[in-house]
Amino acid sequence: MNAAITGIGGFVPEYILTNKELSTMVDTSDEWIMTRIGIKERRILKGEGLGTSDMGTEAVKQLLKKTNTKPEEIDLLICTTVTPDMQFPATANIICDKVGIKDAFSFDMNAGCSGFLFGMSTAAKFIQSGQYKKVVLVGADKMSAIVDYTDRSVSPIFGDGAGAVMFEPTNENVGILDEMLHVDGAGRKHLHQKAGGSVKPASHKTVDAREHFIYQEGQQVFKAAVKGMADISVDMMKKHNLSSEDITWLIPHQANMRIISATAKRMNLPPEKVMINIERFGNTTDATLPLLLWEWEKQLKKGDKLIFATFGAGFTWGAIYLKWAYEN
Repeated sequence: MNAAITGIGGFVPEYILTNKELSTMVDTSDEWIMTRIGIKERRILKGEGLGTSDMGTEAVKQLLKKTNTKPEEIDLLICTTVTPDMQFPATANIICDKVGIKDAFSFDMNAGCSGFLFGMSTAAKFIQSGQYKKVVLVGADKMSAIVDYTDRSVSPIFGDGAGAVMFEPTNENVGILDEMLHVDGAGRKHLHQKAGGSVKPASHKTVDAREHFIYQEGQQVFKAAVKGMADISVDMMKKHNLSSEDITWLIPHQANMRIISATAKRMNLPPEKVMINIERFGNTTDATLPLLLWEWEKQLKKGDKLIFATFGAGFTWGAIYLKWAYEN
């Protein structure tokens, strides 16, 4: 028995933060951002009291409608996020409540920008064990909540969004075929949020020092991401004797256009085989992979060979080899 994706839902907020508007907030320009990162605009969730669960809820509602699934049929919901609504309860629990899922098991996962990839592996295990038949995996982040819009190095990168997929069992040769997942905790010093956890709880001092925003040492993260994503993707190809002709799509985390291009080049893949939406959505962290599937769903065909690749805070990185399970 294997675990296959059988449906996709997605959501991005209406508000578009362009490079032009961002340049009025911090010392930057469209040329600077496009040259170094490759982002033109990003979506921002506006509205009092709205958080990650609200975007995740919309993605799950769309998923349930598209797959003709009732909330009571869901066995498990996993939410991967680095921006939970609150420290507790889990954002997954809140999403379940908002969509009417009453009897399911649910929990959050945090693996930085690799969260959704790690979540795919976790969701698949519950399916492969035979314990559950319908598992919903949500990747959602309100990154604007932890971005310092006075920080030129970080503010252009991130956007808000959510995506959700359904995993179900199959006896066909489709679904997740292999995974390679890695972490290196020593990388945390280069990318983290300084305050708000148990080591450094919130205080007037931490707020005044702007320590509740993303802290990133860009060059170190960039170098590690290029190597991590490219190496793991090539390793997956070698393990399964896959050529660039065999692969239908590379589905890479959308952190930086140069990282995506370097990964595709190492895999000898032409641009037309790489899913890219970073220019319009930026880095939505846990939502990047499902939003790519959401936008490209109509182009996917049963049996397509896909490689997912990510790199994130932690450091975390990995690749998943998956065969697409359905026709659109």
